[in-house]
Amino acid sequence: MNNRESDAYTISPELPAMFDGMKMAAVATVLYIIVRCLNLKSPTAPPDLTYQDTPLSRFLLKSCPQLTKEYIPPLLWGKSGHLQTALYGKLGRVSSPNPSGVRMYLPMVDGATATFDLFEPMGNHQTGADITMVICPGIGNHSEKHYIRTFVDYAQKDGYRCAVLNHLGALPNIELTSPRMFTYGCTWEFSSMVGYIKRTYPQTQLIVVGFSLGGNIVCKFLGENMVNQERVLCCVSICQGYSALRAQETFLQWDQFRRFYNFLMADNMKKIILSHRHSLFGGSSGKTIDADLSRLYTATSLMQIDDNIMRKFHGHSSLKEYYEKESCVHYIHNVKVPLLLVNSADDPLVHDSLLAIPRTLAAKKSNVVFALTLHGGHLGFFEGAVLFPQPLTWMDKVIVGYANAMCQWEKQKPPCQSTDLSTKSSCTTEKA
Repeated sequence: MNNRESDAYTISPELPAMFDGMKMAAVATVLYIIVRCLNLKSPTAPPDLTYQDTPLSRFLLKSCPQLTKEYIPPLLWGKSGHLQTALYGKLGRVSSPNPSGVRMYLPMVDGATATFDLFEPMGNHQTGADITMVICPGIGNHSEKHYIRTFVDYAQKDGYRCAVLNHLGALPNIELTSPRMFTYGCTWEFSSMVGYIKRTYPQTQLIVVGFSLGGNIVCKFLGENMVNQERVLCCVSICQGYSALRAQETFLQWDQFRRFYNFLMADNMKKIILSHRHSLFGGSSGKTIDADLSRLYTATSLMQIDDNIMRKFHGHSSLKEYYEKESCVHYIHNVKVPLLLVNSADDPLVHDSLLAIPRTLAAKKSNVVFALTLHGGHLGFFEGAVLFPQPLTWMDKVIVGYANAMCQWEKQKPPCQSTDLSTKSSCTTEKA
């Protein structure tokens, strides 16, 4: 046997061991990536609450267990904010019901036609009162979205009438009747819907609910005018960003893939705008239309679309002015009714810096509770054991649980200690 053959026999027994080591290293690397990406080592915990210690907050925490118990997402993927957000964005909800409602049409003074869907309760409310939830969905959403249908069905079964705003231009089968569509903070359509409910049901009390962009709209609506808070028991805002001006810079950053989400949302907005191009641009000159459409086609972010298209619907001179005027951060401190603000720490759309707004507000105002969950993504909040999520989410349960607690609080309190501002004003009149 020559030296070369001897070396071959010496090395060959070591090769299988080396390959086994490489396989183990590859498997370990893959497992590490999976654990990191799915955030499997993250613990579950109750929401982090910021509030003032008052009789109302103590009653609330005792009566709404969702705020004090652990939120437990599906084990394998539920701790990833991206997967929660993706599942919400793609499916909305699992096994979504199809509640039966009536579509209402409201003419606006500028020629626009607001629409909302009205769903009657499936039974009596536990307090015996007439309660209507007025609901504002997220950006480009409407009553036919699965997450809205799931929530409405759940609320109906608990005895709530539900009125769901369809954002102007969001429904694909409803034509615009004026050159305007929904914007980040325009409250005109929501105000029109609330006014209709108050006129049609003079005995009903309102619970205001807003999801994402809808949270901005409802908080701005309540804070714009104290009259808007009359007959309102409470308000719930889920996953909103509070300040578009502060958020715009974070949407251009790549951390948490926020720039990618920005691109996807911009693409969706393009489709909505282009589906109404004749209504929105029909009255403009040819050159103006071509310029606007050219900028729209090349836009890759919401900010570009807002600057070139959206701000012009209300005559704002700049993007900064548009974001300043339409953000609820300048109005939310005027809200006097009980207010629950909910966000998720792993929401890829809402930067951590924006959460200082609700946290500071809750620390200063006795009517505000800020709940921050560890997991949930953006409007996800799925629950489940290991892999498959349940039809109802933690978000659905906490809204109805909070609403039930506030209704019970209202029922047991003397009229002059009511959270309803219209009742308080009548008490003041009687004393005078």
